[in-house]
Amino acid sequence: MRVTSAVPSRKRRKRALERAKGFYGASSKRIRTVYDAIDKANSHAYVGRKQKKRQYRRLWTVRINAACRMNGFTYSKLIAGLKKAEISLNRKVLADMAVNDAAAFTALVEKAKAVC
Repeated sequence: MRVTSAVPSRKRRKRALERAKGFYGASSKRIRTVYDAIDKANSHAYVGRKQKKRQYRRLWTVRINAACRMNGFTYSKLIAGLKKAEISLNRKVLADMAVNDAAAFTALVEKAKAVC
């Protein structure tokens, strides 16, 4: 008797087709192209998760620098001043303060200026 494994095969293909929903053209219809498209999408997703962290850090740096310049200071001097003053705040928190709490950020800039 020949075993076809029809149910598991169909289940595997259905799962792959579900993952490829919304892809362009044959990349979402034909199973051979679907497997390639899913592999490529997974590799892009992996890289994207790493890039997201870099992009957020760049955004935070830009926001901090803009707020520093409004206070007549620069980003690099602020970071150096905060390290000398032994104030340990990460860039995410600093950027949030720069956007949402300008008074507190100005106070931090003044402390950094005093040390430098």
